[in-house]
Amino acid sequence: MNSTAPAVLLDLSRLLARAGRLPTGVDRVELAYLRHFLGLNVPVFALARTAYSYVLLDRAGMQAMWARFSGTVAFGAVDILSRLRPGLGPAGQAAQSECRRFALARALPHGLGRMLAKHLPQGCHYFNTGHSNLSHRVLRALKLHVGARVVVMVHDTIPLDFPQFQRPGTPQAFAAMLARVRQIADVILCNSHQTKADIARHTPPGTALPRCVVAPLGIDVPRPAPSWPKPPALAPDRPYFMAIGTIEPRKNHEFLLRIWAKMAQQGSPLPALLICGARGWNNAQVFGQLDGHPMMGQHVFELNCLADAQMAAALQGAAALLHPSHAEGYGLPPNPGRGPWRACGLPAPTHLPRNSGADTRLRRTTEYIFLDRNNQGAGRQWGKRWGTGATMPPIFARNMAGSFQC
Repeated sequence: MNSTAPAVLLDLSRLLARAGRLPTGVDRVELAYLRHFLGLNVPVFALARTAYSYVLLDRAGMQAMWARFSGTVAFGAVDILSRLRPGLGPAGQAAQSECRRFALARALPHGLGRMLAKHLPQGCHYFNTGHSNLSHRVLRALKLHVGARVVVMVHDTIPLDFPQFQRPGTPQAFAAMLARVRQIADVILCNSHQTKADIARHTPPGTALPRCVVAPLGIDVPRPAPSWPKPPALAPDRPYFMAIGTIEPRKNHEFLLRIWAKMAQQGSPLPALLICGARGWNNAQVFGQLDGHPMMGQHVFELNCLADAQMAAALQGAAALLHPSHAEGYGLPPNPGRGPWRACGLPAPTHLPRNSGADTRLRRTTEYIFLDRNNQGAGRQWGKRWGTGATMPPIFARNMAGSFQC
């Protein structure tokens, strides 16, 4: 153990709060930092906010929670405190029970500072990568009681730039959180130069900004599973496209559904569309189409629970990955060169969201099929590429294409 290096304190509040759900990109980042810090030869700790209190974990507790968050070990029995909070759901109840079970220490909110001072070395480095638990109470306790160096990752400023895609109150809460980070953090980690510029853009004139460091994200390419739950109605030789991501307004699934509905009306043979991701929020119109449109189960299929390895297996046979998102913080699915489609032999995309994949320069590929709102011409031969011999309506794909009128 390196006794001269500062101890590390990682916040795991987001993973704890979202236990049992399909992981988002931000969840995966927090999990990756947990795995990385467990490999360091320095003292490591973790902090998490539960429904009742704050929980502090040492290395052994972090390893135990890593095994559970990563799915290697199942969560254990639900304790009495979690039973008193049925709103947490079964997975949340089990996760918080386990966190208390492996805790080095626990404290009610008013005792947070004393707990930190008792167990943490002075001058430790606190990392928060999950946009969670960044309250004045936590940040001030870290500064006042242990002299911590506070490092916060900001993934994007989408709640401020696209408030129309957010839950009510989210833009205001995000703005307040960003103000606290500007005031107290020592370092802001940015996943791209674009995010760094966006943070500066949202900083009021004359307001000091902490040091901002660009730390691009990596990608763990999963090994494809031997099989995946292919919809029975999807013929083995039928081409299909995939859209990966939480089904929320920002991801613009509505645009793809309009295009597939238009193609279905024309009566020509058409490829299938696989919408892969958990249902999000504030998206009643799209949910209504997914639940009741005649093309569902015939031309469009919703797959909510694919594991990463199953997703990689499905990508091996896909014609292309479609990503019509209005905006992305980093955009892991379409990040070329490192994503699973590259490993599976899929063509890399040419058009990406404005803030997708830190400063990537792209090379045009003639094998990728786009939905381009500026190209609304007649149908084109596409059977040569996929070997079907069919004449298809134009398929156009590109970010910010929501103005295309089907």
